[in-house]
Amino acid sequence: MIKFLDLYKVNQQYEPEIREAINEVLDRGWYILGEIDQRFEQNYAAYCGTKHCIGVANGLDALTLIFRAYKELGIMKDGDEILVAANTYIASILSISENGLVPVLVEPDPNTYNIDPEQLEKHITPRTRGILPVHLYGQLCGMGKMLQIAEKHHLQIIEDCAQAQGAVLSSDGRKSGNLSDIAGHSFYPGKNLGALGDAGAVTTNNDELAAMIRALGNYGSHKKYVNDYQGVNSRLDEIQAAILDVKLKYLDRDNAKRREIAKIYLREIKNPSLVLPYYSGNEDHVFHLFVVLCKERDQFQQYLNNHDIQTVIHYPIPPHKQNAYREWNSLSLPITEQIHEQALSLPISPVMEMNEIEKVVDVVNKFVSSSFKQI
Repeated sequence: MIKFLDLYKVNQQYEPEIREAINEVLDRGWYILGEIDQRFEQNYAAYCGTKHCIGVANGLDALTLIFRAYKELGIMKDGDEILVAANTYIASILSISENGLVPVLVEPDPNTYNIDPEQLEKHITPRTRGILPVHLYGQLCGMGKMLQIAEKHHLQIIEDCAQAQGAVLSSDGRKSGNLSDIAGHSFYPGKNLGALGDAGAVTTNNDELAAMIRALGNYGSHKKYVNDYQGVNSRLDEIQAAILDVKLKYLDRDNAKRREIAKIYLREIKNPSLVLPYYSGNEDHVFHLFVVLCKERDQFQQYLNNHDIQTVIHYPIPPHKQNAYREWNSLSLPITEQIHEQALSLPISPVMEMNEIEKVVDVVNKFVSSSFKQI
């Protein structure tokens, strides 16, 4: 079986360094908000090119704390609107509604599957306060146009970098997490930079936001036992910080391997039943996922499974069709709906062997579909 993502093999290559890092934590005897966490925060901030990195418990908390900080600072208030891609993973949207803000769903660009900058202005109202671009599947959003719109309408831009650690903006070399006012990151084990459990971070160049988020994630406290806000407990522990610090050294190398696999897929997969992902050829895509569209998705997935190729559907139900947001169930978002009905993620990871890549290509090319529909 070709696994969709072999996390054992991913982490096995770093095993000696990971064990050494964990032992360092054990030897220090300090497990929360210690020197190892500070070291990772400094290294990840330097990697992204930002002044600040604040470690938190997970990616959802990162985004949720960002919006909470904006509210505490009086920049946003209940009922304010945030523009967000309609086809994102639901966590992006949950972070908005959790704070009493209103998610406004924007259809994606049918080529990149990221939020369509050309659609943003038609959704802006006097209550709009921000844009949440999600670098979906590992590809950067169209930030140039978005930044112009944000400046014109005095909006905050909050990046969701959960799937795009290390993606580089080709125009100036800046990395994801440093393309906006503030950014949330997930280090869930399956991410390009993955911990061995839940973990996340916030990056920003804004001193005031950074201080607020650090306090909010630590019980609302800047100083122990002095609570200025009604905060939460969302902190990156020392063990996960140590592991992430090891793996950060290899992130660019691993992303390059992902791009090489993607290039092979894009060059060699010739099946007319599939829509392959758009790729500019630059480092603005780190291929967290390699997503194809197939009208007969379920048949295609079963066919691949029969040939011992594991795949995943990201994501079978769009947010506006979820029971959690039943008030949106009657919305018609045709591009989003087609993506969710047809998307299938093929195996891609830095530990795939060439024979596995070749088998995926061969099996995919031999799939026969009765029809083919393109967005």
